[in-house]
Amino acid sequence: MRLTRKLTLALAFAILAVLGLDALLVIQSRAEMFESAIQRDADVLGRTIAVAAARIWRTAGESQARDLVQHANEQEGDVSIRWVFLDAPADNPRRPEVPREQIGPLAPGSARSIRWRAPGSAIDSLYTYHPIAVPLSARAIEVRESLEPERAYVRHTIVRGALTTGVLVSMCAAVAMALGAAFVGRPVRRLVEQARRVGAGDLSARLDLRQRDEIGELAAEMNIMVDRLSEARVRLQAETAARTSALQQLRHADRLTTVGKVAAGLAHEVGTPLNVITGHAQLITDEYAADTPAHRNALIVAQQADRVASTIRQLLDFARTRSTAPTRQELGGVVRETAALLSSVAHRRHVTIDVDLPDAPVWGRVDPAQMMQALANLVVNGIQSMPGGGTLTLKLDRRRAQPPAEHEEGPGDFVCMEVIDGGVGIAPEHLPRLFEPFFTTKEVGDGTGLGLSITYEIVREHGGWIAVESAPGAGSRFAVFLRPLEAA
Repeated sequence: MRLTRKLTLALAFAILAVLGLDALLVIQSRAEMFESAIQRDADVLGRTIAVAAARIWRTAGESQARDLVQHANEQEGDVSIRWVFLDAPADNPRRPEVPREQIGPLAPGSARSIRWRAPGSAIDSLYTYHPIAVPLSARAIEVRESLEPERAYVRHTIVRGALTTGVLVSMCAAVAMALGAAFVGRPVRRLVEQARRVGAGDLSARLDLRQRDEIGELAAEMNIMVDRLSEARVRLQAETAARTSALQQLRHADRLTTVGKVAAGLAHEVGTPLNVITGHAQLITDEYAADTPAHRNALIVAQQADRVASTIRQLLDFARTRSTAPTRQELGGVVRETAALLSSVAHRRHVTIDVDLPDAPVWGRVDPAQMMQALANLVVNGIQSMPGGGTLTLKLDRRRAQPPAEHEEGPGDFVCMEVIDGGVGIAPEHLPRLFEPFFTTKEVGDGTGLGLSITYEIVREHGGWIAVESAPGAGSRFAVFLRPLEAA
C-alpha cells in the first residue's frame, strides 16, 4: 500500500498544482476584466458629466455646473463624483485625492484613470479624471469608485476555487487509492509473498494475476522463473544422485581393488598349505579303513580344505578382471541349461525348478558362460532361501521397462530373466546392501556373500541391471534386464 499512497499523493499534488495555477490565472483574468469594466463605466460617467458641466458653465455659469456635479454625486451611491482643481494647493479641499504628479498633464478631451489607495484607507480605489472644457483651465471631474467589489469577487472566487479543488482532489485521491489498491497494492503484495516463498525454497505455488499490464507480465515471468527453478532443482537432484552413485561406484571399485590384492596374496599364501593338507588327508583316508575314526576325521579335513579352496576361488573370480565375449544367443537355451545344471542341487533340498519360456525365441547378446553363472548364483540363493522346499520359477519374457538413472536411457523393450522363489524373503533394511561384496544374511558357514556381487558385475558388464522385489515371508523376485536383439 505504500506505493499506492505515494502514487495517490503524487497525483493529488499534480492535480492541486494544475488547478491552483488555473485558478490563479482565472482570478487574475477576472480581476483585470472586473477592473477594466469599472474603468469603462467610470470613464463614460466622468466624460458625460464633464461634457454636461462644460455646457451648463457656458450657458448658466459655473455655479450651475457645480450643482450638476453635486447632484450627480448624490445620485450615485457607490461612486464619488467631485469638481476638483488640478492645480489647487494641498490645503484646498477642492484638490484631487491623487497627488498631482501621479495624474500628470491632462489634455482637453482626454482622461486618466489611476489605481490609488488614499491615506488611512485599507482598500484601493479607481480614480478617473476628465478635464472640463471651460475658459478657466485646471478644472476636472474626479470619479472615484472603490475596488472593494473586485476584492470581494476575488475572495469569493478563491474560496469557491479552493472548495472545488479540494473536492476534486479528494475524489481523485479516493479513486486513485481504490484503483491503486485493486491494481497495484494487492498484486504487488502477492508478488512479494511469492518472492518470499521462492526465497524460502517453496516452488509449488503459482500466481494467477489476470491483469493485462506490466504487473501481470511480471507475474507471468515470475511463474516462468519458478517453473525453470523447479526444472533446475529436478536436474540438480538427478545430477546429485548421479554423482553420489558414481562416488559410491568409485568407492566400490576401490574396495574391489583392495579385495583383489588381498585375494591374490591370500591365494598365493594359502593355496600351497591347503594342497598339502588335502594331500595328507587323502593319504590318511587311503591308509585307514572307511569305518575308522582316522578315516572319518581325515575325510572331514579334506572336505573343509576343499571348501576353503572353493571360497578362495570365488574370491579370485570376483576380484579378477574377466574377459567378456558377448555373442548373439537364444536366451531360452541359457535358461534351460542353467535349470538342468542345478536340478540335482534343487532335488536334494526338495525344490522343483519350473522353467517358463515364451513360444517365440528371445535373442540377446551375452556371454553364455557368464550369464549362466549369474543365473546360477540367483537360483542357488533362491534354493537356499527355501529350507522347507517348494517351487522355484525361472521365467523368460520381453517387457517394457524404465532403466535406472545411471543408465541414462529412456523406457523401452528389454529381455527379462526372472528367478522367483517362495522362500523366507529379505528384510527391507537389507535390500540396499544385497550386492555389496561379503554381505550375507545366511548363517556362518553357509555363504561368503560374493555370489550376488559377482552376478551384479556380470549383468552390469552386459549393459543391464537387476531389479529386486522381496518381503519377509513372501519370497523374492530377482529380475535381470538385458537389451534384446531382434530375431533373424
